[in-house]
Amino acid sequence: MLGKIRQKLISLEPKPLQKVLETVCPICDRPIPESQKDAHHLVPKSKGGKTTEYLHRICHRQIHALFTETELAMQFNTASNLQEHPEMQRFIRWVKSKPNHFYEKTRKSTRIKNS
Repeated sequence: MLGKIRQKLISLEPKPLQKVLETVCPICDRPIPESQKDAHHLVPKSKGGKTTEYLHRICHRQIHALFTETELAMQFNTASNLQEHPEMQRFIRWVKSKPNHFYEKTRKSTRIKNS
């Protein structure tokens, strides 16, 4: 049996830190730093979507720069469907060469601007 003082000292000892699981972006398959974590509605909220996934901020912005909300709701409502699009494949190849914390402003697609 431990004495009361010993029990008190043990209770005050710092607990071993639990290993925090890294969140991996389902678009580019790289770990997402906390500062670059964005929640993306797979089906836009305006189209009735509720489910979200964490993405890199740059990947999230790229998705919204390339696709309308209707396209996201009807055709590109999974990470695998997004990854299969040729423009996203080009973007993914490019962003994989960047550090995990990299961010750059994303421009809207001219197709989206003109619609």
